[in-house]
Amino acid sequence: MAIDTILLAVGTGDTDRLERLAEETIDVAGPTGAEVVLLHVFTKEEYEKTIDRLEFDREASEVGPDDAARRHSSTRQLAKAFDEADIDVKIRGAVGDHGEQIVKVAGEVDADRVLVGGRKRSPTGKAVFGSTAQEVMLSSPCPVTFVRADSK
Repeated sequence: MAIDTILLAVGTGDTDRLERLAEETIDVAGPTGAEVVLLHVFTKEEYEKTIDRLEFDREASEVGPDDAARRHSSTRQLAKAFDEADIDVKIRGAVGDHGEQIVKVAGEVDADRVLVGGRKRSPTGKAVFGSTAQEVMLSSPCPVTFVRADSK
């Protein structure tokens, strides 16, 4: 199966694993020449805080999730790594439930692979707090690669 489009999903909680996510994505996209769609998913509260923190002029223009994602430090850091590796990247933003948004955008961009980051959790932790990665793995329209954060 050819890999033409990779969806790399990140959120506010992924700041400690950006380098690892970039490396894993480059390892797949580089040899295949795939385009990377970098998706930053915000909760409604995270989105509002990001808009305020980035000092968008809401009166001058309508600000959307794609705008917030393009200016967010994590997506800029990842985009720079992909540019240095000569990998085409598009940045998208979404607001809502992380798992639902990742699966939705994977379908919209016709992704051949989804990469998501995460950390090791106990079964109780997954049951109580849910697991975005688990939701994506069960609902994704394409294969999913889980990139676990290094334990320190």
